[in-house]
Amino acid sequence: MQMLQPGDRAPDLQLPDQDGRSVRLSDLIAKGPVVVYFYPKDDTPVCTKEACTFRDAQEEFVGLEASIVGISDDDPGSHKRFAEKHGLPYTLLSDEKGEARSAFGLRSFLGLKDRATFVIGQDGRVRSVIRDRLNARKHVREALAALRDQGLTRS
Repeated sequence: MQMLQPGDRAPDLQLPDQDGRSVRLSDLIAKGPVVVYFYPKDDTPVCTKEACTFRDAQEEFVGLEASIVGISDDDPGSHKRFAEKHGLPYTLLSDEKGEARSAFGLRSFLGLKDRATFVIGQDGRVRSVIRDRLNARKHVREALAALRDQGLTRS
C-alpha cells in the first residue's frame, strides 16, 4: 500500500494508549483536527527530541483546537514510562502488530521505520503529510503551519 496523501481518508483505527485504554481515531477527530505522528521507538534520541518538541508546542496545538497522537510499536507500558519520564501531555498509542503503520502506508527500509506526521481534518481527510527521518522539529513546525494555513480550526 502506498503512503496516505493529502485528500485521502484516514483509517479509523482503535489502539491501546499508554494507560491501556482503547482509543478510536474517529472519536478524536470528532472533537477537532488531529495530528498523528508515527515514530520508531520510545526513548531513542531523535524520537525523544520529536516527542518533546510536540510537548513544548502543546499549547499552540490546543489553541488551534487540535490534538496530538504519537504512535509506535512499543507496548503501553513502554509508552507510559516514556510519557512520564518526559512529561508528555498527549496520547501515545501502541501499534504492536504494525496495523496502524500499515494502514497509513508506512514502511521500513533497511530496518529503519518511517517517521511521518499526518494532519487530519474533522472531515477525516488527511490535509498534510510531513516525512523526515532525522529532522524531528520539522514535523512540529509543518504540522502547526498546516493547521493554520488550511483553516482547520473552528474559530
